[in-house]
Amino acid sequence: MIALHANATRNPCAAPAARKTQPLRDRYPPRPDGMKPEPVEVGLGVTDSTKAENSTQTPPLGRFGVWRHATGLPPETGAEIEKLGYGTIWIGGSPPADLEVAERLLDATETVVVATGIVNIWTAPADEIAASYHRLEERHPGRFLLGVGVGHPEAHGETYRKPYTALVEYLDVLDREGVPAARRVLAALGPKVLKLSADRSAGAHPYLTTPEHTREARDVLGPDVVLAPEQKIVLSTDVATARDVGRKAVANPYLKLRNYRANLERTGFTAEELDNDGTDRVVDALVAHGDAEYIATRLREHLDAGADHVAVQTLPMRDDPVPALREVAAALGL
Repeated sequence: MIALHANATRNPCAAPAARKTQPLRDRYPPRPDGMKPEPVEVGLGVTDSTKAENSTQTPPLGRFGVWRHATGLPPETGAEIEKLGYGTIWIGGSPPADLEVAERLLDATETVVVATGIVNIWTAPADEIAASYHRLEERHPGRFLLGVGVGHPEAHGETYRKPYTALVEYLDVLDREGVPAARRVLAALGPKVLKLSADRSAGAHPYLTTPEHTREARDVLGPDVVLAPEQKIVLSTDVATARDVGRKAVANPYLKLRNYRANLERTGFTAEELDNDGTDRVVDALVAHGDAEYIATRLREHLDAGADHVAVQTLPMRDDPVPALREVAAALGL
């Protein structure tokens, strides 16, 4: 189990109560009439009070967004996702430091937030990321959220040393380069990085998790910190087919990566359940499958457990996500 926030208490025998989460957009009410801040310099030296205010506030993510690998996010897909009512587009696959994929999505849309899910600290230098952030903020103020994470030791070999220290140092550079804490989130699974995400960013963007993890993550984070988990879905009522699609998505590489395995074991799965591509119980927990109404129910379970926002990833990745997202959007009432 994840260690609890110092101020949190919970009866382990009691059913967890649903948390009424204040919508992100409601956390930043408009200024009363007549209250106008003094203009300050932001971004690339542009004097603009509106941009200054945007730069220090977390963008309104909406209740539901879409997570998709960068290779499957052409601008026209982003525009369709925005039309369906999703509040945020999350770019997966460790996009490079130039953030050009985010820029193309922002150019093709009008109001949707674009976030990285996530930028890898080992492959995207912090100073380059900061320069890209300011470029995007200059062109599309208030619409970009920087997700940052350490990746996995299996992918980086000897480079992957003291990841927590490296992440802290990366955030230090972002601070020095003027990337506000409110405009970034961290890929966080365990209690140590969850706490760091509360202290040094707007919040956490956990990947490959369950509502049980969401509930425990909220306990660690405390209130008023963004919690935006990713959730995989397969829109199919054929259980065997859906499980096959889901298992292929989670077994390789995720169930072979020590960080994810450790987190899933903390959540309550055994090592034996995670071996051999995962049991049906593991797959069903990590991949919501069924009709649109059932999937909507599964997505809302994260909100009931304390999430502010859920990033929806449709499977299989090779398919056009828009048809499934359209049905799920209708079921969610977007």
